Amino acid sequence: MNKPLVVVESPAKVRTIKKYLGDDYNVSATVGHIKDLPAKEMGIDIEDNFKPQYKSIPGKGKVITQLKKAAGDAEDVYLAPDPDREGEAIAWHAADVLKKKGRRFHRVLFHELTPRAIKAAIAAPEELHRSKYEAQQARRILDRLVGYQISPLLWKKIKRGLSAGRVQSVSVRIICEREREIQIFEPEEYWSITAHLTGETPPPFTAKLTKKDGEKAGIPDGAVANDILKHLEGKTPTVDKVVKKTTKRNPQPPFTTSKLQQASIQRLRFSAKKTMTVAQQLYEGIDLGPGEPVGLITYMRTDSTRIAQEAAQEALDLVRDRFGEDYVLDKPRFFKNKNKSQDAHEAIRPTSVWQTPEKLAPHLSKDQLALYTLIWQRFVASQMQPALINNHSIDIRIGDYTFKASGSTVKFPGFMALYRSDDDADAKEQGGGDTLPDLSEGAELKADRYEPKQHFTQPPPRFSEATLVKELEENGIGRPSTYASILSTIRDKGYVELLKGSFRPTELGFIVTDLIVKSFPDIMGVDFTARMEDDLDRVEAAEEDYLKVLDRFYKSFKKELDAADESMLSMKREGLPTGLDCPQCNRPLHIKMGKNGLFLACSGYPDCNFTRDYTRNEKGAVEPVEPPDEEAVDKFCEKCGSPMVVKRGRYGTFLACSAYPDCKFTQSLGQEGAGRSIGVRCPAEGCDGELVERKSKRGKIFYGCSRFPDCDFALWDKPVDTACPQCEAPFLVEKTTKKRGTFLTCRNTDCDYSADADAPPVAETINS
Repeated sequence: MNKPLVVVESPAKVRTIKKYLGDDYNVSATVGHIKDLPAKEMGIDIEDNFKPQYKSIPGKGKVITQLKKAAGDAEDVYLAPDPDREGEAIAWHAADVLKKKGRRFHRVLFHELTPRAIKAAIAAPEELHRSKYEAQQARRILDRLVGYQISPLLWKKIKRGLSAGRVQSVSVRIICEREREIQIFEPEEYWSITAHLTGETPPPFTAKLTKKDGEKAGIPDGAVANDILKHLEGKTPTVDKVVKKTTKRNPQPPFTTSKLQQASIQRLRFSAKKTMTVAQQLYEGIDLGPGEPVGLITYMRTDSTRIAQEAAQEALDLVRDRFGEDYVLDKPRFFKNKNKSQDAHEAIRPTSVWQTPEKLAPHLSKDQLALYTLIWQRFVASQMQPALINNHSIDIRIGDYTFKASGSTVKFPGFMALYRSDDDADAKEQGGGDTLPDLSEGAELKADRYEPKQHFTQPPPRFSEATLVKELEENGIGRPSTYASILSTIRDKGYVELLKGSFRPTELGFIVTDLIVKSFPDIMGVDFTARMEDDLDRVEAAEEDYLKVLDRFYKSFKKELDAADESMLSMKREGLPTGLDCPQCNRPLHIKMGKNGLFLACSGYPDCNFTRDYTRNEKGAVEPVEPPDEEAVDKFCEKCGSPMVVKRGRYGTFLACSAYPDCKFTQSLGQEGAGRSIGVRCPAEGCDGELVERKSKRGKIFYGCSRFPDCDFALWDKPVDTACPQCEAPFLVEKTTKKRGTFLTCRNTDCDYSADADAPPVAETINS
């Protein structure tokens, strides 16, 4: 077997590429990375020029064996993982495991999965891109140096399981700093006055007070507003100035990765992660008929707004066909990239604009169609005529004051016939405000009434997923391809919560951020992180040596690391000062970390053992939470017969034996916070508790033993009181996936039983 082998990254691409290349090539997938740094050690030899110790990823043995089998005796191997830094690393590692005497390796870049693009890439292969691989390797090493050396420090000083990241920690810092801006914000009162006016011709309209004697007018309080209203009494409003002009508004460029994420979050309510998942599906190929997988969009990880000449021309042809000559440009419109943008890939666009959303609707899922429509409309709109907006403003003089009315109408929709901007300022220009009457300067008006209104200044808004992505992009933090994973990681680690669409730091997020910022001011700096991204870009462009970048970084980092080991405050020992005094001994109260989380404790321990839970008010000030009195209930301990009392623990209130510590029996309270029984016995050995439904601190449902804290058995999937008919495990669990819906499966890893949720249990295997 000596057919050339094409190695791709995703199994989803294999069928698409095989279809276009035919039987002359073998095609096999790496299924993502096949090599990486070891999971349980740093894997970087700092003394030997930061040499990485790559190992095959556990579980990838079968994939590597399949790659070697597919390569056979092939003399030529075409390495075609994704056309970015991560894809380049996969290509290098694939070449390493497939190296063989006389075998030639070629790098091919599929920017879109269409017959033309695939055949053109195979016909013009490139060398492996060393500088791009070194840029990826430098990023991986930097992240490992930070994560594997700061994280153990956090375990030592705060608690095990915490992590730090070169980009993730800066992202959390941004969220924390915004929250503190909100906490210290003091609203200021101001007033507005709106005049409701009528001219000689309809319609009636409104105007806002803007100036006094030609200077900007501020109305700080109701008293000033009342004085102005008295001054306006009996005065005749007169038109001072009328301005009419037509402005031209050009469409936005096709999507980059970050702009696609922002738009899909705002318009489709997708998360950044979901956006990238669905975009990957559209890129890798959708089956449009039996055996007809087609890649529908270009590569979805890009900073560039560049588009191919033929793609732009195709869009012009579609605009002419669908909208008519008035909407067609004389020649294609091209967009300039920002200075920092990498131009390796085009912007995100349809591989063919003739694959319209309407045509594809029968073949796409709801999410795929929504995202494809967004991409298609934005790209086609970028090749349409500008919109023409009629702007109309009127200045009205009333005594010493000037009021202003403005409105706009769309004269010619141009690209807006297909796609409108999300930007508020754009929306106003695209048509908004009052429809104003046709008035001439000097015309007298009638004041129907004046409307005073009290307002208060608002704090800066919390970050949504869309605005955080925008903030990261504008500050050069990370790269668009990493934003989805960053947003997921900072939530998964418990540093931030996404509540009602906005990010809020948790108490743990604040504390970890403050300690890291104090000890590592350089790497936690927004400017420093952005400069590092620039350095990595220069490595990729072969303008900078990656070892010099690593050495420069590590010299500074090592000094801070050594100092932090000695000086970073320990939340386990001394704790964080709060400015509050102990009510028992008047010594300072500190925030400490215990096995059940953060709590207030007297700094005089062990002489004083005062402790409390705490919360923070809207200004961020610490407030102790007084524990509820132990409440006796009409129930007795099943083990010793002593009365049971209500206590408060890590997961809310629960019943405990009043004879503690002689008797440690506990039981679910069966109330909010303590867990709802689901009728399944706890499977932990020697435990006679039952599983109850609880909520984690972040509000996620899980199922744990009613005898917690004596038994800490817990799981995320809902237990069902039905024994597995295949392996006789005591209960099944309920899972839900988009592909299959809700089904039952066995939690025994050696058993592959599963069945539809509404089907009776039978002893046979159903592949999920």
